[in-house]
Parts: sequence; structure tokens; C-alpha cells
Amino acid sequence: QVQLVESGGGLVQAGGSLRLSCAASGRTFSSYCMGWFRQAPGKEREFVSAINWNGGSTRYAGSVKGRFTISRDNAKNTVYLQMNSLKPEDTAVYYCAADFMPLRMEVTTTPNLYDYWGQGTQVTVSS
Repeated sequence: QVQLVESGGGLVQAGGSLRLSCAASGRTFSSYCMGWFRQAPGKEREFVSAINWNGGSTRYAGSVKGRFTISRDNAKNTVYLQMNSLKPEDTAVYYCAADFMPLRMEVTTTPNLYDYWGQGTQVTVSS
């Protein structure tokens, strides 16, 4: 069982930055591919970014590529999402998720394949 707790959301002006954190419980954090997803009101949950077990492989949605950076610290059981040059269309609840994929280079971008989810953190970008 893995519990995930996101933090770092808030209100920021367009062009600003935020760093989201997702702290995981358990001693097998390094066995998981970690992903960030977001859901805006009235829209489906969408993939934002993912990172494999050792950070050697990352993936980004086209809408955030070049602006967002995912990273992880396995010693701290934490995954991060650095968000720069934020736009109003980035406004959403951001969720982190864990998919059990030990020693795999690939990452998962499909929400249904993730095993565990956090409660989400609100990010609001004002224009």
C-alpha cells in the first residue's frame, strides 16, 4: 500500500512558477513510476508528466513541455513537478499517482494503469 500526499499548489499570476511535491509512504517508492495528472472543471483528467523508477526516463504532455520539469528523490520518497511560465489554462487540480514498475525504463501515461493516487492540490493561474 502506498499513500500519496501532494503539496505546493496555490494561486499564482500568469508567467509565475510553482513547485509541487508528492510525498509517498512505504519503503518501495523506488519501485514505482510516478506520474502527475491534472483535471480542470468540466474536463477529463489528463496526463501531465511521468518519471520512471530511477529518474532515467521522463515524459511530458505537449502542452507543458519546456515549461514543466519532473524529478524525484528516492531517498526522500518524493516526486516533484517544477512548473514555470504558468498560463491560465494550467489551472486545475493536480494529482500525483504511482504505478508499480520496478527497474523499467518506460513510463506510464494512461491514468487507468496507475495503482495509487493522491488527493490532489489546486493550482490556479490568474491572467
